[in-house]
Amino acid sequence: MTGPAYWGIAGHPISHSLTPRLFELVGNHLGMEGPEQVYIDASGIDEFMEKVGSLDGEVWLSCTAPLKHSPQERLGVGGPDGVNAINQLRRVGGKWSGTSTDGLGFVASCRHIGTDPEGSTLRMRGGGSAARSIAAAWSDAGGRISTVKGRRALVDGPWDHSIVDSADADIAIDLDAMPAGGSSMDMEANLQVSISYGDGAGTDEFAVIMVVAQHLEAWKLLFAPEESERLPSLSLLLELLGTRAQ
Repeated sequence: MTGPAYWGIAGHPISHSLTPRLFELVGNHLGMEGPEQVYIDASGIDEFMEKVGSLDGEVWLSCTAPLKHSPQERLGVGGPDGVNAINQLRRVGGKWSGTSTDGLGFVASCRHIGTDPEGSTLRMRGGGSAARSIAAAWSDAGGRISTVKGRRALVDGPWDHSIVDSADADIAIDLDAMPAGGSSMDMEANLQVSISYGDGAGTDEFAVIMVVAQHLEAWKLLFAPEESERLPSLSLLLELLGTRAQ
């Protein structure tokens, strides 16, 4: 299978990112050879455009803050309904496409650790792009959402019918936690998880499970949907990642 000229991560901070390693592991599993790993450290869309403009050929990228919103306007890439942000980008023949996989990755990760969204209540703090993506996917999977006030409120969206006032939560997440391993506020739930990880994070940590899960979703939806049946499972990719880290 032929891959892109480049694949990697864009945003800031990104030095701790597992994404370039995940691209390599999945690519090796599919028999890809040749793509060059890139870390595009960019604090804004102008810096991103300057750096990515120097790359010739097809480009596959995961992008993190603060780049999740800017590409929609500058690159003409739209996110899923209500989410209005992207975290995956692909450039082919000079044309960009993209999607958001945060929510699908979160749902897959919850199932991996034994929490099925259907009929379960998620307590969530935050209203940014990751929060909206997670709210959309959790609602689509039949889950309920209890919101906690954070820096930004969760806006109205296709998840509105899933919002509940509940004192009990099966699982909780503080999406206002700082990136690269920042601490979370206690959310009072049966289980609390975080999607913020730093250097040295292990494959048993929820944040790592989620970045692996959302990366697999990106291959299915954007990078190589025709290879969906050949992709490694979430469990296998976590195992490969853990072996590589040793």
